[in-house]
Amino acid sequence: MSITETARRRDRIVNLLSSYGELSTTALSDMLDVTVQTLRADLRALDEARMVRRRHGGVTLATASENIDYQPRLTASRDEKARIGLKMAQIIPHGATVAMGTGTTVEAVARALVGHKDLTVATNNIHVVMALRLAAGIKITLAGGNVRLRDMDFIGAESAEFFAGLRFEHAIFSVGGISAQGDLLDFNLDEIRARKAIFACAQERTLVMDHAKIGRDAPHRWGQLHEVERVICGGTLSGALQEAALKNTCTILEV
Repeated sequence: MSITETARRRDRIVNLLSSYGELSTTALSDMLDVTVQTLRADLRALDEARMVRRRHGGVTLATASENIDYQPRLTASRDEKARIGLKMAQIIPHGATVAMGTGTTVEAVARALVGHKDLTVATNNIHVVMALRLAAGIKITLAGGNVRLRDMDFIGAESAEFFAGLRFEHAIFSVGGISAQGDLLDFNLDEIRARKAIFACAQERTLVMDHAKIGRDAPHRWGQLHEVERVICGGTLSGALQEAALKNTCTILEV
């Protein structure tokens, strides 16, 4: 069985648990049309990555007190995030000024932008710097402060101040989750301060997120989905959220 097929099946497990809350291993194996032995291997890997929690024959998503580690997030929904990155790259022109936040989906956007020329990029994400380092004529400014070593980014007060001084054309950011009511959700207050500053520093704001963020819980609420100019996502938003976006001139692009 290929690595890609395994990764897609594990993405689907996370998506099913996002929809149903808790499922038995028997129900999951039936839904995925795989053996219980294959499913147990998948659940063991997802449990070790702190993406799910197994208990008493059932499985749920991990408790939303903190985000999943960076490497498991990087491999989750890899193809979907690449499509999101390509769609965003089609929108950003050569020579644009772009503020870019933290997270693996934003990193996927950076990888898709490497063919652009003469970009000016401001970021608090070291992965974005590494992805764009070979882009022609690029100028990159990196926020300062204390490095969050788990994710290789900066999210403290210095990052918020860094973005607050910018007036850029585009801002690209992600979130920890989106509630059924369209709330933008995240896992810690420092991350929220940095994302609010990114949100406020640009004329055109784009939220990028994979399908697993839709309906995913996180402890802190800081904004509404329809407040951005554009959402690029890998899943399907509810009719209510799409209607609210349309009323507020927020464009939804599903890839």
